[in-house]
Amino acid sequence: MSNNPAKIHEPLFHIVKRSAMPKWQSWLVRIGSVIAALIVCGIVTVLLTGEDPIQVYVKMVEGAVGSERRLWMLAQNTAMLLCVALAVTPAFKMKFWNIGAEGQVLAGGLATAACMIFLGDKLSPIVLMIVMVVISVVAGAVWGLIPAFFKAIWNTNETLFTLMMNYIAMCIVSYFSYEWSVPKGSGHIGVINDTTEAGWLPAIGGKAYLCNILIVVAITVFMYIYLRYSKHGYEISVVGESENTAKYIGINVKKVIVRTMILSGALCGIAGFLLVSGTDHTVNRDTAGGRGFTAIMVSWLAHFDPLYMILTSLLLVFLERGAGEISTTFGLNESFSEIITGIIIFFIIGSEFFLNYQLKFREKEASK
Repeated sequence: MSNNPAKIHEPLFHIVKRSAMPKWQSWLVRIGSVIAALIVCGIVTVLLTGEDPIQVYVKMVEGAVGSERRLWMLAQNTAMLLCVALAVTPAFKMKFWNIGAEGQVLAGGLATAACMIFLGDKLSPIVLMIVMVVISVVAGAVWGLIPAFFKAIWNTNETLFTLMMNYIAMCIVSYFSYEWSVPKGSGHIGVINDTTEAGWLPAIGGKAYLCNILIVVAITVFMYIYLRYSKHGYEISVVGESENTAKYIGINVKKVIVRTMILSGALCGIAGFLLVSGTDHTVNRDTAGGRGFTAIMVSWLAHFDPLYMILTSLLLVFLERGAGEISTTFGLNESFSEIITGIIIFFIIGSEFFLNYQLKFREKEASK
C-alpha cells in the first residue's frame, strides 16, 4: 500500500473579500462598467437592428433631457423614485427585507385620494392639505407596522409578509377605484377635483412638480442626518450588523424593528401623497408604478447612502425615459429598449461585485 498522501487539487480560482478600495478607484470601476455596457449595447444594436448605435445613444439623451418639459419630468420621476428608496433604506440597512413599499405607497395614495374626494369641498385648502399629509402618513405607517409587529413577536418571514401586503393593497385600491369611479361602474376614478383643484399641491413659479421635488430634497437631508448622526440611526446599523451584539449592548431589537418599519411605511405614505396630490391627481392600482421594487436597487447600489441615492435614482430614471424614446423614434419593439436598459444595469450591478470581491487564481506549483 502506498504511503503517499492523496494529492489535493486546488480550484483554479476562489473568491475573497476585497479590502477597502479608495473612492476614486471605485468610481473609475463604475465609470468603466458603464463604458463597457455602452460598447456591448452598441454591438447588440447593430446585430439586432442595423441602426447606428451613436444615433441611438443621442436619441436616448434627447428622450431624457431634450426639452424643458422632459427635464422637469426627469426631475419629477427621479424625486419620486428617490423618495421611495429613502423609505426602504432604514429597513434594509437593518436587514429587514421590506419588499412591501408598493403596498405602503398605495395605502398612502388611497388615503390621500379619500381625503380629496370626501373633504375637498368641506375644508379650507391649508387644513385639507394638513389632513391629507397626516392621514397618508398614518396609512403608510400602519401598512409597515403590521409585518413589523409579526416579525418582532413571532419572527415571521418579512419578505413574504411584506410581498403579500402589496397584493392586499392593490385589491383594496381596485375595490375603491370601482366604488368611487366616474362614471359609476367604469372602474376608473378619473382626475379628482379637476375643476376646483382641491387637494392639489400648488405649482411654484409655474412649475407643477417643483413642490414634489422640494419636499423630497427635504426628506433626503432629514434621512441623511437621521441615519448618520442620530441615536436611532446608530441602533439601526448595529441591529443590521448583528442582532446578538445589539442585544448584548442593551438595544431593544424588537422596538427598533417596529419603530424603523413605522418610519419606512410613513415615508412611503408621503410618496403616495405626492403621487396622488402632486402628480397624478387620482389613484389606481398602478399608482406606485413598480417604484417599490426599483427603489430596492437604488438603495443597494448607493450602499444605503441617501446622497448617493440621488445619483442612482437619476441614472435609472434617465435610462428608462431614454430607452422609451429609442422605441418611439426608431419604431422598435419596446422589448429592445428594455434589453438596452437591462444590459447597462447588469454591468453596473456587476461592477459592485468587483468592488467588494476579487478573484484569486491558483498559484503554479514550483517545478521540482
